[in-house]
Amino acid sequence: MAFAIKADVKDPLAETFSFAAQKTMYGGKHIAEGDTIFVFASENEGGQGLIARGVVMSSQAIAKRPDLERQTPRVSVSIRRAALATRRLGRDELKRFKDWKDGRPETELNFKFYRQATNKIVGISRETAAFLDGFF
Repeated sequence: MAFAIKADVKDPLAETFSFAAQKTMYGGKHIAEGDTIFVFASENEGGQGLIARGVVMSSQAIAKRPDLERQTPRVSVSIRRAALATRRLGRDELKRFKDWKDGRPETELNFKFYRQATNKIVGISRETAAFLDGFF
């Protein structure tokens, strides 16, 4: 399975990325070492959307807090960059894909990343991973 992360990226050209205690949704908690991951620099923090494809070097689940009844699973990951995006893909390009049942990769990304504005790690389909590969 491939994954995508939308996060606050301090250096979009870095060779490695580390993200601590990231929220996970849509299967994101299953991320593991060796998985392919697409990195989106969050527009909420001044980023530009898709910036890199990488490989997960490490993944560690964060223990749930016993004092909270409902909590979203969180994971810390480190990523080795394999490629930089050559074309833009972000909120502006994806916002018109709103037919949640059309099966398009653009719609999957819009739904998982931008329906809720929070940063997160998400699992993505093979079709969406193949679509994203076209940006490198």
